[in-house]
Amino acid sequence: MFDQRKRDALAAWRKLATQAQLRMDPEQQYDELLKAADDMEEQGLINSAEWRQLVRDAGSVFIGMPIVHTPQ
Repeated sequence: MFDQRKRDALAAWRKLATQAQLRMDPEQQYDELLKAADDMEEQGLINSAEWRQLVRDAGSVFIGMPIVHTPQ
């Protein structure tokens, strides 16, 4: 159950990271990605290292660089 919730949350984060630019500006997308990462950490779905990686990846999305690594 926990693993499935984590997988679903990370899949939603990746979808937001790759498809949201079609319907929101980069600043809004970045803000939503950070909120999603914060929510996952608060729910205990990811640890602090995974949270940091998501924040780095959100920054890459914001400046238009490809995401190198997203927690699994």
